[in-house]
Amino acid sequence: MKKLFSAADSYIARMNWKDMALVKLCLCAAGIMLGLAAPKRVRKWAALGAVAVFVATYIPIMLKFLPHLISWGKEETDA
Repeated sequence: MKKLFSAADSYIARMNWKDMALVKLCLCAAGIMLGLAAPKRVRKWAALGAVAVFVATYIPIMLKFLPHLISWGKEETDA
């Protein structure tokens, strides 16, 4: 399992933003297909779970990205 994660880390390091966007769109489409396949009685709970996962992952990503964005903006105005 460590080799698999190591290979994934190496591959991700070589990806550009377009490749990452394609991965994100693919995962989004897979999630939508799974959501549509859920029976009507559990769709509400599936939607609530999806919202919880989104919030739990989006916040840490933005907390890491925003300082980078701010420092990048300062570098652009200084140059």
